[in-house]
Amino acid sequence: MKESVIYQKILLEGLAEGEAKGLAKGEFKGKAEATNQIAINMLRSNISLEIIAQVTGLSLKQIQKLQKLSEKQAQPTKSPRRSPKKLIADK
Repeated sequence: MKESVIYQKILLEGLAEGEAKGLAKGEFKGKAEATNQIAINMLRSNISLEIIAQVTGLSLKQIQKLQKLSEKQAQPTKSPRRSPKKLIADK
């Protein structure tokens, strides 16, 4: 009987520890995403990379990666073109 109580206590402690680690990891990830979004917004406002680094705490290298990613996302996607044969056949 004592053994099952001890086992349950250890299990509950492990669950609590795992939950705390998961919450901390989620909080860290959320803060990183918010910081990245702030940096992207500053880039779109043409603020210098050095100032963005000072404000956000990101490195210049990280900001340059965000800049490239932001530029790729801002490019409009090309719509598929119809072939000339298809256009003639539709008429």
